[in-house]
Amino acid sequence: MSGLLTFIAVTKRFGSRGVLDGLSLSIGAGEVFALVGPNGAGKTTTLNLALGFVTPDGGRVQVCGEDVRRDPVKARQCLAYLPEQLALYPNLTGLKNLRYFTLLAGLDLKPSDLRALLNAAGLADDAHAQPAGDYSKGMRQKVGIAIAMARDARILLLDEPTSGLDPAAASDLSRAIRAAAARGAAVLMATHDLYRVREVADRVGVLRSGRIGEAIDPKRLDHVELEQLYVAELAR
Repeated sequence: MSGLLTFIAVTKRFGSRGVLDGLSLSIGAGEVFALVGPNGAGKTTTLNLALGFVTPDGGRVQVCGEDVRRDPVKARQCLAYLPEQLALYPNLTGLKNLRYFTLLAGLDLKPSDLRALLNAAGLADDAHAQPAGDYSKGMRQKVGIAIAMARDARILLLDEPTSGLDPAAASDLSRAIRAAAARGAAVLMATHDLYRVREVADRVGVLRSGRIGEAIDPKRLDHVELEQLYVAELAR
């Protein structure tokens, strides 16, 4: 099993509660993988294992070939994480937030390059100079995508990225995710949004009983069939 992000027979327990039980998954460059499942299925735990915030009880997690348990700091340099609620500095504009976070990453980009990144992430020109405190959730998420693109993160982890977004904003964000994948990023997206899964993902897997069943191309199914597959997987 090879890929930029790889889980090999990973198990994880919290006390007496088993969360992951032999999870195996590999995501390659340019691929968007949607991880779906009910609350408590282990989706966020899976992301936290990749980030090195929790350690597996068994198995291995590899990020860009690095064992996360052996060197979590080095592995983390390869990825970017977009939480469900992205915190930006509210008094800074979107452009200045992007500049600040890229400077923290050791990048000194020209204003024209920063604007190009915001545009590539789907943030409208007239929003670049607006305070981030006035942004909608979708606009904040787009700045997060731009930060990941600026860092040239090879792996992008997304936790419920379209939660709470209106249909237009969710569609814009889906395009930004596809743009990141087109630049070669491997994307792992934990989500409940089956409608957007079909729009943005190359593969989808249902996390159930700590494992992922057969991952499929969601574009092979219409929205009703995709929902039926999800329900059937949970009932197994």
